[in-house]
Formats: sequence, C-alpha cells, structure tokens
Amino acid sequence: MTETQTGVRGDSGPATAELVASRVLDVPDFPQPGVMFKDLMPLFADGAVFRQVIDEIIEYHGRDSFDVVAGIEARGFVLAAAIAYATGLGVVPVRKAGKLPRAAYAASYALEYGEATLEVHQDAFTAGHRVLVVDDVLATGGTADATLSLVERAGGTVAGLSVLLELSFLGGRERLAPRPVHALLTV
Repeated sequence: MTETQTGVRGDSGPATAELVASRVLDVPDFPQPGVMFKDLMPLFADGAVFRQVIDEIIEYHGRDSFDVVAGIEARGFVLAAAIAYATGLGVVPVRKAGKLPRAAYAASYALEYGEATLEVHQDAFTAGHRVLVVDDVLATGGTADATLSLVERAGGTVAGLSVLLELSFLGGRERLAPRPVHALLTV
C-alpha cells in the first residue's frame, strides 16, 4: 500500500487513492448520531471516475482471475454489475434477508451500528467458480466476512475482495486475514 504526501493511501497506488478521496463526502450523524458516513455517490455519479475505478479493480485482480462477480447489497450491486459488464461475466447479488425468491444460504453478523443478515441463492455458483466479491466500504469486516463465507458455502471459491473505501480504524482487514483485501482508498 502506498501513501501520498497528504496521507491518502490505497492498494492501487496514490493516484487512484487520491481520485477516490476526491469524490467522497463526509456526512455526520448518519445513519445515527456519532457515525461519520462516507458518501460515495459523487464517485458513482461521475462517469469518467466511475469507469476508471472499475478498470482499476479489474486490472488489480486480472481479467482472467475470476469467473463471476458477487456484489453486496446495495452499492456493491452497482460495482459488480459494471465489472461483470466490462469483463463479459455474470453477476450474483448478495442480498439482505428475505429478498431472494428461492432457497438461500444465510449468514448473520454484527455491524458497527447494529446487526444484519445476508443471503445468497444456494445455486448461485457452480462448484469451483472463482468469485470476485465487491462492495463500496469495508468497516468492521462483518459484512465482507459473512459474504465470503456465503460464497464458499454455495460452492464458489473466493478469487478476491475489492472495496472502494476501507475504514482502517475499524479493523476489517485484520478480521478478514489471511484473506487479502484490495481497497482503492484506505483512511
């Protein structure tokens, strides 16, 4: 991980980290008092930046290193769909509980401000499918850990995990070790 003079760092280098940082807005007290929400919507809304971010994720992992992309609800869906389209691959949603219409595996986990359950269809992956998992933010690692477990339980092999933003002070990367984490921006 490299760091710029301004202290911005990320796994795809300082230029990408600076680019992502320039499109993050801090929203205090959302979704509850005391939480500083990192709003990535300006990044998603900027077509050129969004395209560059998607290309960086694909380049980091290598176009031939995964067979399908799994996106974590909800902003992970946007990233997963774009990566899948750019690589000509399929996309699998990892949804909040009760949103999938067929038999699904479920995993519950603690959030930094609550608790949640994620689900994936039991037949989402063919045995041995190499799955790239993507989401917008890595915080405590609970969401990512639950998702990686669901991918494996459903027969997939985790090929990688990429996030736009890692909140390093919450220890998510350490929680997921030894699995590698690819964060475009780490704060």
